[in-house]
Amino acid sequence: MKVSIFDVAKKSGLSVVTVSRVLNNSTSVRNKNKEKVLQAMKELDYHPNASARSLARGKTGIIGLTLTTLHDSFFDAVVKEVNDRLAEHGYFLALSISTGYEDTFHRSLFQEDRVDGVILLSPINEDEYVMELKKKKIPFIMIDNQQRNPSVTSIIVDNFKGGYEATKHLIEIGHTDIAHIGGPDPFLSSRERERGYLFAMEEAGLTSHRIERGTFEIASGYRIAKQWIDSGTLPSAVFASDDYIALGFMDACKNEGIRIPQDISIVGFDDQILASEFRPRLTTVRQPADKIGSAGVELLLGVINDPAKRNVTLQMEPELIVRESTARKT
Repeated sequence: MKVSIFDVAKKSGLSVVTVSRVLNNSTSVRNKNKEKVLQAMKELDYHPNASARSLARGKTGIIGLTLTTLHDSFFDAVVKEVNDRLAEHGYFLALSISTGYEDTFHRSLFQEDRVDGVILLSPINEDEYVMELKKKKIPFIMIDNQQRNPSVTSIIVDNFKGGYEATKHLIEIGHTDIAHIGGPDPFLSSRERERGYLFAMEEAGLTSHRIERGTFEIASGYRIAKQWIDSGTLPSAVFASDDYIALGFMDACKNEGIRIPQDISIVGFDDQILASEFRPRLTTVRQPADKIGSAGVELLLGVINDPAKRNVTLQMEPELIVRESTARKT
C-alpha cells in the first residue's frame, strides 16, 4: 500500500499540518519536530508527490538553464555544479540548448508557470532573453554574459586579467613575437581576453601585434596554424582565446614536425579536460567553474526569494596554470 502523509504524521507523532509544513520548507516548524518528520519519512520510504507540493507552494520546483553547447567541459562543470546545488535546495534543473550563433528563444520552456527561475549561461542574443524574462516577471541571472548590464544580476570572469596573465607569462619567459588567436567577436570574453593581450604587449613595449579571429573549435586553431606555417610566418609564441583553438594549433604544428615548446610556446584558456590529457599538456587559464555554478544558484535563489533585491555583478578571478606547452625562449 502506498504510504501517505497521514502515515508519516502517525509515525512521527505529529499533526498532518506539521508534516505538511516540513514538506514545504516552512520556517515555523521547530528543528526537533522537523527531525522527527524527516526520520519518519526515511523509515517509511515516503516520497511526497512533487506536483502536489508545487501546486501547494505556487511553484514548479524547476529551474531552467539555457546554453549554446554541450561539447564544452567548462560549461559541463558549471551545469553540474548548478544541478548539485539546486538539488540541495529541492529544485530540478531543465536544460534548453540553442546551438550555433543563430540563438533562438525557447519560449516553451521559459514560461512563468513552468519554471521558478532561469539561468542564462553564455547567451548570444541576451537582449531578447532579458526582455522576455522581465516581461514575464520570471526571476533570472546571467553567467558569462556578452555585455555589462547593471540592470541584470550576473556573474562574469575577469577575462581581461586572464588574457593579460597569459600574455605576460609568455613575455616573462623571453618571447617577443607573440600572436593572439581571438574568439568570435560577439562574446565579451573574447573581447576582454584580446584587450588583456594588447595591454600586456603594450606594457612590455611590444607593439608589433598579430591578431587572428577564430572560433572556439579545434578545426579553427588547426586552420590558422597551417596558414602561418605554409606562409612562413609562424611566431615564437601564441596565446589562444580558447583551449580548443590551442589544441588544434598544437596538432597542426606536430603534424609539420614543429616541436612544442622547443620551437613554439602555446597558451590556451578555460582549462578544458583535454588541456591536461593531450601531450604536451597545455598551459592555460583556468576559470573557476565550481565557484561560478555555486554562486549562480545562490544569486538566483536570492532573486526568487526577493524579486526587489538589488542587481549585482559578481566578478570571478581566473588562474594561470603553467604546464608543458610553454618554455623559455632560447
